[in-house]
Amino acid sequence: MAKRLSSQLFVNRLSSFTNNEQLTRLFSPFGDVTEARIVVDRITQRPKGFGFVTYKSDVEAQKALKAMNGRIVDGRLIFVEVAQNQKQEEDTKS
Repeated sequence: MAKRLSSQLFVNRLSSFTNNEQLTRLFSPFGDVTEARIVVDRITQRPKGFGFVTYKSDVEAQKALKAMNGRIVDGRLIFVEVAQNQKQEEDTKS
């Protein structure tokens, strides 16, 4: 089954020192970033090492995906993939 194009990317294995502004700067060369969000632990407020980047268009997101997946950032190998929303995940389980 082919992946549906999406303008939101899931970025994994980020440094625990990466913040939202750095994530935006990292992904902005590939298009207009509308949101870059690092997920933080609710209790400790420390970054969990992953986040989401949203672009204005699917084309920009695909360009960033191809360029950034498997790249070393801050000494860490990061992985980038198309983000799945809960509805998509439920559909693939059935």
